[in-house]
Amino acid sequence: MLMKKWNELPKEFQTSEIKQYYDILAKRTAALIIKRSFDIIMSLLLLLILSPVFLVIAVMIKAETKGAVFYRQKRITQYGKSFRIYKFRTMIVNADQLGTLVTLQGDERITKTGKRIRKCRLDELPQLINVLKGEMTFVGTRPEVEKYVKVYSDAMKATLLLPAGITSLASIRYKDEDEILAKYPQNVDEAYINIVLSEKMKYNLEYLIQFSIWQDLKLCFLTIAAVLHK
Repeated sequence: MLMKKWNELPKEFQTSEIKQYYDILAKRTAALIIKRSFDIIMSLLLLLILSPVFLVIAVMIKAETKGAVFYRQKRITQYGKSFRIYKFRTMIVNADQLGTLVTLQGDERITKTGKRIRKCRLDELPQLINVLKGEMTFVGTRPEVEKYVKVYSDAMKATLLLPAGITSLASIRYKDEDEILAKYPQNVDEAYINIVLSEKMKYNLEYLIQFSIWQDLKLCFLTIAAVLHK
């Protein structure tokens, strides 16, 4: 997870708005190495330990509906690269063609099994595969679809200096964002960009400034507490 040299970054990343965040992260090489090592060890360990859970959820999904067990969607990660994020499928087949790219409260596209595993965030478990591959990390800005990344300001693009994350302070603060978006059924995408995304990015940029291994561990524990509390 070592940072690229400044002149090796994509041209759209070589801006003054991003440079201030780049300089902070570039000085924390040791922490970035530890972060990647932690990702590899913990993702491998959790994939082994949770393999029975993966099997049970897979059986539940296949028993209820036809279609794939995993849902793979194109997202954006470090330096603007695209990748396919893994999730357990919680919606009907072709759900993304039948509505918005964000999920609303009471979304009718969600299956019964989907509702159960979403409640405890178990649908996110397959992202351990993305972490192991280096496409994601445990703590970092949640990966967005290209449609939303295209509206990033230069400052927001600084969040792409690191791989996308499974969790973050923004994710914790906005874990019920579907309730906010439910208030704007006619303009969901606009509401997400102007209300939710813009506020989440304030937390994500603050994370880059405060980045440390201890901060990552703290956010992991806060995420577990948030899931259990729900």
